[in-house]
Amino acid sequence: LKTCLIPTLVPPGSGEVATAAATQRKKKARMGVEDTATPSVSSRRAEFDKNGYLLIKGFATAEECAGMRKRMEELIDSWDPEKTMAPVFATDEVEQLKHQASSDYFLDSADRIHFFLEAGATEKDGKLKKDMKKHAALNKVGHGLHVVDDVFQEYSYSDKVTDLVADLGWKDAVLPQSMYIFKQPGIGGEVTAHQDSSFLHTTPRTTCMGLWLSLHHATLENGCLWARPGSHREPVRRLFVRNPDYFEKGDKTAPKMIFESCNVKTQADEWEGKMPTNWEPPESKGLYDRGFVPLICEPGDLVVIDGSIDHMSLPNTSEKQRETYQLHLIEGPSQGITWSPRNWLQYPAGKSFPSLAKGVANRKRKAEEAGL
Repeated sequence: LKTCLIPTLVPPGSGEVATAAATQRKKKARMGVEDTATPSVSSRRAEFDKNGYLLIKGFATAEECAGMRKRMEELIDSWDPEKTMAPVFATDEVEQLKHQASSDYFLDSADRIHFFLEAGATEKDGKLKKDMKKHAALNKVGHGLHVVDDVFQEYSYSDKVTDLVADLGWKDAVLPQSMYIFKQPGIGGEVTAHQDSSFLHTTPRTTCMGLWLSLHHATLENGCLWARPGSHREPVRRLFVRNPDYFEKGDKTAPKMIFESCNVKTQADEWEGKMPTNWEPPESKGLYDRGFVPLICEPGDLVVIDGSIDHMSLPNTSEKQRETYQLHLIEGPSQGITWSPRNWLQYPAGKSFPSLAKGVANRKRKAEEAGL
């Protein structure tokens, strides 16, 4: 059964949090205690609810960013592209259905570390071009870095991530997905306009939230994010789902994944799964005309993305790196939320998405055992 939902405009749990905060203030007043709490949490949540995104400066330290970049270099060094035959990763609809929709390597990456190439980095037989260095050929690495790698777990389950998620109203967040995106200099292509909840869908309400951490400067020249403020109030436009013809009816000639329209009408129908007209840099007039704004970042800055907001990024036309580490979380089942069984990303039977709270506890336990 296809279910497309209008996004929840009030962050989950915000009512309970507001009530608890009010009760605490009244209690302090009765006791004659001055309330010195800053309004940063409520203002941050208000901004996120208003715009559908939040840009937090200096969220991660320079050391954390350098550590993740170094760890990714080590993972690439140990990767043998001759053995894995890593597929191209694309975001425009035609190429997306061509590459991801028929790839077991893509579907099997949910709780593992798999490597995905840029378009134009492979020969006709799918192997990496002989004149292309593997470090410069990658589009992304995913989707289980937060599941199996200690360095990425250290950040993913940090106190600051947990505190931020709680501030924004998530009560029992779980982490289905993590990605390391490269946006390679000169060849890193555009990521077409989309909503994350099209790919990471929950019911009875949408609860997907992305944490987009910039590991380099992200500028107009090297492909920073663009978002359309307020568009998170629009319904989810389409879903990327497992094809019942393949998975249920057994038609092995059918693509494994398909897009299903949610049959809603919004202004974004014009550019859904592609780029608006006149998007090309450096002017990008078509983006400004349609309400998109660029989100310029320095290393360590974090962009928080509501799962329903319309966003994209442009090609990297510069000679500079623009790498990011991205987490996607949803509200957990204890809050009455169900992960769609038709989503492309599914963990093996019996394996649950990692709990953010439990991940923090495990990280602290490991640190104590190591004497840190």
